[in-house]
Amino acid sequence: MYFKLLVAVSVLLVTLGMASSDTAPLGTYTPRERSHWAFVKRSTPTVPMFPVATDQAWAHTPMDAFILQRMQREGLRPSPAADRTTLIRRLYFDLIGLPPSPREVEAFLKDKSPDAYTKLVEKLLSSPQYGERWGQHWLDVVRFAETDGFEYDTHRNDAWRYRDYVIKSFNEDKPYDRFVMEQLAGDELDATNDELLIASGFNRLGPLRKNAGNQEVASSRNEVLTEMTNVVGSAFLGVTIGCARCHNHKFDPVRQSDYYRIQAYFAGVYDKDIPKASAEEQAARKAKADPIDKEITKVNSEILKLNGKTDAASMEQQAELKKKLEALQDQLPPPLPALHSVTDLPEKKSPIHLLTRGEYDKKGARVGMRPLGVLLEDGSPELAETTAKPRAELAKWVVDPNNPLTARVMVNRIWQYHFGRGIVSTANDFGRMGARPTHPELLDYLANEFVTHNFSIKHIHRLILNSNTWQQSSAPPSDPALKILVNKKDPENKFYSHFNRQRLSAEQLRDAMLAVSGTLNLKPGGPSVMVPIDPGLVNLLYKPSQWVPAKDLREHARRSIYLIAKRNLRLPMMEVFDAPDMQASCARRESSTHAPQALELMNGSFANQQAEAFAKRLETEAGPNLRKQIDLGYRLVTGRAAKPNEMQVALEFLKTQPKREFTLTLLNLNSFLYVN
Repeated sequence: MYFKLLVAVSVLLVTLGMASSDTAPLGTYTPRERSHWAFVKRSTPTVPMFPVATDQAWAHTPMDAFILQRMQREGLRPSPAADRTTLIRRLYFDLIGLPPSPREVEAFLKDKSPDAYTKLVEKLLSSPQYGERWGQHWLDVVRFAETDGFEYDTHRNDAWRYRDYVIKSFNEDKPYDRFVMEQLAGDELDATNDELLIASGFNRLGPLRKNAGNQEVASSRNEVLTEMTNVVGSAFLGVTIGCARCHNHKFDPVRQSDYYRIQAYFAGVYDKDIPKASAEEQAARKAKADPIDKEITKVNSEILKLNGKTDAASMEQQAELKKKLEALQDQLPPPLPALHSVTDLPEKKSPIHLLTRGEYDKKGARVGMRPLGVLLEDGSPELAETTAKPRAELAKWVVDPNNPLTARVMVNRIWQYHFGRGIVSTANDFGRMGARPTHPELLDYLANEFVTHNFSIKHIHRLILNSNTWQQSSAPPSDPALKILVNKKDPENKFYSHFNRQRLSAEQLRDAMLAVSGTLNLKPGGPSVMVPIDPGLVNLLYKPSQWVPAKDLREHARRSIYLIAKRNLRLPMMEVFDAPDMQASCARRESSTHAPQALELMNGSFANQQAEAFAKRLETEAGPNLRKQIDLGYRLVTGRAAKPNEMQVALEFLKTQPKREFTLTLLNLNSFLYVN
């Protein structure tokens, strides 16, 4: 009965969605479609004022004023400010993804100057570790990985350069409009600039099915163009344009023609690896590789001829050919350094057609380049097919200050990463099936600030971090009646009457373990690192030669953002703590709780190695005094001194247990795993 009801509701929703999308003829859009909040021009909201002096004092920033206004509407009150010990730990993990050292905590607590907190914010925004933390957020959104995924999961040599480009861009506070332009069209902007060529590698980030190694077959080319198109909607526009690949969008005013018109901007884009080796090195490698490449091409051709044949002899022949192909690939000399980029090849430009059900061999009408129609006047023409720099034209439209989506989407992401929840909780979907903004005026205020301050991400950080809203305590209200009201009115804390307690992400957790144990290697950038992993797990997916841990053991302690990002094999610790697989854009990290997490923290080899190093650090830095060792352990892990009862329990524990068991216990504390 329940299943039948669910099916009926689903059919009704689809029917309603079809009705809303198809109420206007192809190429036109109804007033109702255009009036959806996300497609409407940004407003210029008036900052609320409050008659009560205490309210006006709390709302000392415009952001606070918008938040307080909504709280009062719901009958809620803000929480007290977090204590300074909590605040510094929260700020460090938020901006650089690492815990503060005991010395840094002590210095902040002793600094009684009025601008002590503001100075700390500026210090962390200027830290090279800032880009490593916030760059990871962007890598989630654009589904960065260094392998293709699917059955071959081929390694993408030099893809790590894009990761370093992102980190550098965040550290420099590169204007977001420029950041977007460079990624969509860096090679078109300046084909002689290495940084821009690396940036345009963005267009190659999607997973890739090899189809027997032949990327020229129509199905492969269609999948490549699909990946390039879909991410424009999810990453930059917050619109699920990918839903219109097969038919008109069922819920949003995105026609199938809109989808393929966006895809047309990428019709002439092809992969290009730009060598950075000398002519002699290239010639030497070519001499070795050419004969093997010819043989690989021959084997691929034979495999293609057998595709679709299911008789025993053909299947056996295919298996033998695939083994031969793997052996040949192993014989290829290592690739030379190159820039992982793209280029326009007008002579190979793919004609873009509407595809029935998205199938490459069911072509409909041919279309040209044009932005989303709902944001244009009806009848707006397509760009000329001979447009010289098509992706640059697309990028200009995406970052145009009058585009109602782009600035809203990015400031919403920034807000989400600071608070754990966006003003629009569906960060990749601002459409009708996404969530509506809880504070629409605040969203527009922040988007306007973003645009008028040169698309500065750090400017938005400052607005948020210096607000009373962000500095609230995460503790529940002490007043029982207010606690009941909060639980009843706002169980998800959509109105921000307190700060959301947040668990460390997979990368934060691993990096924090390295930091408190004293083993963290802060070396920046460069080729990604492979660390030891269970051979049984590796052998399920790859040959041993495809996973070779770094020989320099110090490399194993690099920050997590510098570990190899393989689609088909994530480190067990990263996977168990919800690191995404990068098959699709990750709008928000989820935070699950399950038994394997406890097993990983108690029994995992990494946790136990760090506990051992942590124990040695306590003995080295605190000396033989056991009380000092325990206190230092708590200061490193929680940012505060050990409480009297914690000290007593630890002293009793260490009478019978080794120091390593004590430090392992510290790494399992909720006060280490969570940020208040």
